Amino acid sequence: MSGKLQKVAYKPVGLILGLGAGAIAGFVFKEVWKLASGDDDAPTPTDEERGWGEIIAAAALQGAIFATVRALVDRGGAVGVRKMTGKWPD
Repeated sequence: MSGKLQKVAYKPVGLILGLGAGAIAGFVFKEVWKLASGDDDAPTPTDEERGWGEIIAAAALQGAIFATVRALVDRGGAVGVRKMTGKWPD
């Protein structure tokens, strides 16, 4: 498979993996937030009842979890593509 064709072929796979990663990361964040704060709902930036520290902590935790899950899913997808095609996706 040519390099350009391989890139195009991997795009839908990458998109599906990205959506899955987002869903997994959201679930993991919710569970970690419950354990860390004892509260079922994480604060949003416009939550007037929450302080800056709690909002920034929640955003940082959510970003770290999302980035980690996305890296794990992207790497796993690339390894899977290499196993199926013999080539690493670009």
